[in-house]
Order: sequence, then structure tokens, then C-alpha cells
Amino acid sequence: MQIKSRLVEFEWDKWNLDKSYVKHGVTPKDVEEVFVDELSFVLPDIKHSQKEERFIIVGKTLEKKDLFVVFVVRGKKVRMISVRRMHRKEVLRYEKLKENTKV
Repeated sequence: MQIKSRLVEFEWDKWNLDKSYVKHGVTPKDVEEVFVDELSFVLPDIKHSQKEERFIIVGKTLEKKDLFVVFVVRGKKVRMISVRRMHRKEVLRYEKLKENTKV
């Protein structure tokens, strides 16, 4: 999916920004790093796309935090919906996906 290459700006709701840091220890910088991670994966979030199309990106920060980010694209902006660290099973699935996509 070519979403990452066409994005220019990140948009945060103050409530989500504070919640992500307090609850999960994830900063805006961490999230932005996932979008430039060459090994991150973007997937459609079909289950939660009733009002607008949502996406999920999973990847690592420069400090190797495994993140799960739900977002929407509005023009060239990425609006964060939810950010958290990946659960153990998600990390295993992510690592398996990376292994299967190596050329």
C-alpha cells in the first residue's frame, strides 16, 4: 500500500496525544518513526471503517518499540486515532510478516 509515501503532516487530537503518552509511554516522535520504518506494514482497518476509511500501521521506532497505530488519512495529513505498543502475539505476527517479505 502506498499510503506512507504520500503523507506530509501528522495531526494529533490533544486527548489522544496525552492518553498515548500517559497510558502507553508513546510519544508523537515514536509514532512518526513508525511511518518511516522501511519494515512497517500498513493494513486496512475494515472493522472500524464505517464513517471513514481507517488504517493500521505496525512497526518499530528507532528505539525498537513495537507499535500498533490506527489512523485516518485526510488529504496529505495523518490523523492519529489510537496508538499503543503491540501485544506479544502481534509482535510475533509482525516478525513473521517481516521474515516472509524479505527478498
